[in-house]
Amino acid sequence: MRSVIVTGGAGYIGAHACKALAIAGWRPVAYDNLSIGRREFVKWGPLIEADTRDPISMERAIREYDAVAVMHFAALSSVAESQENPALYYDNNVRGLLGVLEGIRSAGRSRIVFSSTASVYGQPDGGAINEDTPTAPINTYGHTKLMCERLLADYARSYGLKYVSLRYFNACGADSEAEIGEQREVETHLIPRAMMSLQGHLESFQVFGNDFQTRDGTAIRDYVHVSDLADAHVAALERLEQGRQSGIFNLGSGHGHSVAEVLKAISATTGRSFVAPSGQRRPGDPSELVASIERARSELGFDPVRSTLPNIVETAWRWHQQAHPARVTRAGALA
Repeated sequence: MRSVIVTGGAGYIGAHACKALAIAGWRPVAYDNLSIGRREFVKWGPLIEADTRDPISMERAIREYDAVAVMHFAALSSVAESQENPALYYDNNVRGLLGVLEGIRSAGRSRIVFSSTASVYGQPDGGAINEDTPTAPINTYGHTKLMCERLLADYARSYGLKYVSLRYFNACGADSEAEIGEQREVETHLIPRAMMSLQGHLESFQVFGNDFQTRDGTAIRDYVHVSDLADAHVAALERLEQGRQSGIFNLGSGHGHSVAEVLKAISATTGRSFVAPSGQRRPGDPSELVASIERARSELGFDPVRSTLPNIVETAWRWHQQAHPARVTRAGALA
């Protein structure tokens, strides 16, 4: 069984990728410092507790497990936090990738699948975003990911690195068997926050902006199921194993939904309506981001069959009901 080092393998997307790898016959080796990741999410292979910024630890892990490639998920991803503390993001995201790449090079390996983001596009002029859309990030998080992509290209040119960079749109949903899901100590994403609010685990929940230039005033995003993302990573790895060229691919559903539409779908699934007050826009939030996924379809065989909004919400709700039982008030009612 061939091994793959999965940085951030104890995190939300990384753990789903580990499961997909195991199903496909690989041995995923989770490499995580557990600052955000959860030990209980490591279920399909061993765990190495180490930091991506340490190239010696990365080299040692690759050699110990004779890993043929690295999947790199470990990163900080909050737009708002990146604007408030850019030093943290450059250190963790850019320096972290540099440590991974140096470890790969020292171990004599050459393959990496990189977790990138649609944030590298910034605020496009409208319409579906393809991989040739100019990159112009408008927040620090996007800047760090674009810098990482440039690192990959430079290492490919000078050191023979082979890579696939996957630009996610909004990852969401949960494993269909409810083994893993979206659970962070500080949750920032729309769907889990809305569900935690319904269950009484958040004191406040609000929509960040209702004055965007969109059909209902709320931001429009392309929501892609995390298990579809995981399968795409396995396909990207197999592409590299086949000796095919490096590449950059969008991963989304190809459809946009507004925040208001997502909340309506959550109400329909849970049977519970709720009023979400509107707050100020977050710094660096674009109005609309929707993917063109034709390149991923044709070259990776990507087919986001799980990424319908009802399925995303249903799998996420099932996970949250298991992981976050509703808090009950003294009067015996749901909070």
